[in-house]
Order: sequence, then structure tokens, then C-alpha cells
Amino acid sequence: MEDRIHDAIAHGYVEDEQGNKINIENDHGIDILGDIIQSSMYSPNRKYYGNLTTLAYTLLDHQTDPKNKEHIDSLPPYTKEQLVFPGITVADIQIQGNLETYFEEYKYDLINAFNDNTTQTEFYDIYATMPRLNHKEFTYKIKVQNNNGSPKEVCHSHPRHAVPRRPLACYRDGPLREDSDPGDNEITRKSSEASITVPDVPTYKTLVEMTESHQTLEMYESATGIPNRLLLPKGNEEGVQFRLLVAVTDAQQDVNDESIITMNKYHHYGVRGVQPDKRPFGYPLDRRVPDEHIVDEVPNIKETMVKVYNHNVFIPIPHN
Repeated sequence: MEDRIHDAIAHGYVEDEQGNKINIENDHGIDILGDIIQSSMYSPNRKYYGNLTTLAYTLLDHQTDPKNKEHIDSLPPYTKEQLVFPGITVADIQIQGNLETYFEEYKYDLINAFNDNTTQTEFYDIYATMPRLNHKEFTYKIKVQNNNGSPKEVCHSHPRHAVPRRPLACYRDGPLREDSDPGDNEITRKSSEASITVPDVPTYKTLVEMTESHQTLEMYESATGIPNRLLLPKGNEEGVQFRLLVAVTDAQQDVNDESIITMNKYHHYGVRGVQPDKRPFGYPLDRRVPDEHIVDEVPNIKETMVKVYNHNVFIPIPHN
């Protein structure tokens, strides 16, 4: 099955059940390949390409491996014209707060792991403790100059590690919808507002206590996402160097579903069954970049160097 997908990538098309060729060498080719890999109802030929659901996690892992990016590398790099947002300039990027991670002791509630018909477990807290990675809070401050009066923008931030021979390897911090007035604008965003992350799931005990005390439970909609505490990589004592890249694009051209964008958080692909924007997944750093200097020629894209530290700090659970 995997060989058939590789063949489709090599030929630049897939075949539907009637034998018709569907071109995948375009912006939406990755969507078609995704349907095939997941064997979703939108797959053009589920019988031929098979059910790869059980292998999907392995194949998705390969997407971050440069040796398994045949499809992405087969697409032409973006031109300057495809990246430029006329009249928009990212003038400055600042980080308020230290980019610092630490380990904390955390209690994992295990009460639901026990199937006890008695009420004895109601009198005990059953949990396991273990260290987990977290980070100090920080804030992005992005200064944007709007010289064309365009009312809305989308801001994507892409932290990436400066790894030799892996240019522009990145992960997407999620789209940020902002209104922009003509002239100078400042976009402020807290690390806790990252749209690719989700908060910790409340424990069963917490939910019961909040319900019994008639407290308001925060509801959030998320199809996927990493914990907010894992927004930063670990770092080290000397500081691991990263490039923080910010790209601003036109929301009026990019928005695919207004209800998703106006959620302001949890912009994950698949939420409510739609994609949040019309851009290819990972834009603008999804394709190979032969010359990194193109960033200097696109005013609506700017990067700065940052360091992430970890000073081997461990914070235990306070005991009464």
C-alpha cells in the first residue's frame, strides 16, 4: 500500500476508481494524499490505496523526517510574489520574559483506573507522581506597519531550530487573527494563547468538586493539539539557539471558515470538519527553501534569533 502512494507521488497524480488521473502537484495535493493515507471517505480510490489507518501514525511521523518528504520536495519553492503581502511590513519581533523550561512534580489522578463497586475509594486519593516538563510564561510583541489600509491580517509564528543541513525546519504556532489599522500596529500574544496547544485535562475529582459547588466549567473544542506546557523545547544550561520567524498574510484571502478563525484558539485541522485556512498545511515553510535570504526580501516575513534555557530546576509539589 505504501509503495502505491510512493508511486503516485513519483508520477504526480493519483487514480480514482474510474481510472481518472487526479493531479497532486499543486497546493491541494497534500490534502488528497492525506485522504488516501487516512483512508477517509474522501479518498478517491479506497479499494486500490487501501486502509492505512493502522499505519497512519507511522507515516505521519515520517513527514518530519527529511528522508521521507518526496511529495513536498517535488513541489517548486514559493516565489517572492507568492509570499509577499503588499503594503505590510513586520518591523520588529520582541519576546517579553525568559524562554526557560523546568521540571515540575505532577500528580496524575488514577481513580478511574480502579473498578471498585464499593464506596471505599471515595475516601482516598489514588494518584501517581512524576516529573514533567513545563515552561515559564512569555509574550510575543510584534510590530507591524500597515501601509495599504487592509483591515485584517493573519499572523503565523514559526519557531524553528537552527539545525545544519535542515533549512527552515519548523513547527507552526498557529494562525492569529488580528485587525490592523493603517500605520503602526503592535500585536501582543501570550504563550498561553498559542492555538496549537491545549490546557491540561481536569481530573475526575476536580470535575466532581466543581460540579458540586456549581462552578462554571470552561468548555473548549479541540480535535488535537499538544499540551501548552510543551510549547517550548527543553533547551539547556547554555541556551539552545532557535530562529523565531513571523509571517503576516492576508486574512481576507486566506480564511476558509470564518467560525474557526474567530474562535481565537485551537486552530487545529479537522475542528468542526473543516480546515481553518486555504493555505497548504505548514505555509509558508512547508516547501523547501533553496535560499534562506528570500526571507530578507519579503517585508511581511521577519525572523530573530532566540535561546531556550533549562537550568535543571525541579519544582516539587508543596506539602502542607
